[in-house]
Amino acid sequence: MDGELKNILVEDRGATKVLIMNRPDKRNSLDDVMIDEMTDIMHKLSEDESVKSIVITGAGGNFCSGLFLDYLHKIQQFDVMDNKKDSNNYKNLLLSIYNCPKPTIAMVDGYALAGGCGIASACDLIVASDKAQFGYTEVKIGFIPAIVMVFLLKRISEANAKDLMLTCKFINGTEAHKIGFVNYVTEQFMLESFTHKLCENMNSLPSSSVHLTKEMFRNVPSMGFESALEYAVDMNALTRMTADCRNGIQKFLTKK
Repeated sequence: MDGELKNILVEDRGATKVLIMNRPDKRNSLDDVMIDEMTDIMHKLSEDESVKSIVITGAGGNFCSGLFLDYLHKIQQFDVMDNKKDSNNYKNLLLSIYNCPKPTIAMVDGYALAGGCGIASACDLIVASDKAQFGYTEVKIGFIPAIVMVFLLKRISEANAKDLMLTCKFINGTEAHKIGFVNYVTEQFMLESFTHKLCENMNSLPSSSVHLTKEMFRNVPSMGFESALEYAVDMNALTRMTADCRNGIQKFLTKK
């Protein structure tokens, strides 16, 4: 699957696919090629019925250090429309992760900075090593953490988001877990085995209920209270008609 990709590797772990940002000499920093490749492969994996979970990680001991320095030089020559198109491409990458019907898990070691931190925040779950370093450094160079802020505020409080984004400080995996940004933190040597055990557990769940639950997470926050409840009633009724639900209930009722 990854034969035509330049900066991304896709590792096959059965029902789990591991998407690896593969520019270790550049701390897996982002440019337009990598962003396009990641978006494309996320769409393909989303549509692949054999895939039940997707892990996103980086090669060489780092997750992703944000925009590549050479690419920062390049965008200095952009006009407003060029910048809007480029920003839209990054937004589409994050949406391809966030809207994926399969569980997406960021497996983070080393640096996850700025746009790289944004990629992690768009995943359903983040597993970090205790040596991971998270940071939003945009303000430091006169930029703003605009697109990534939308996803960060889905994970942590405004107070903690302000502390990260306005101070540009780095926090390690343990600190990120404490404020709720990271779901799980492990010792560095256990990071991969813990993540894949987590995936195995999720892979054993019925796909239809996982997909519908993710769909609800996308839709409920934008609804009013009464509308959300009506939507929930409809989803409840729909789910009860699926083969997965009927089989699951039957197994539960006949369980000894």
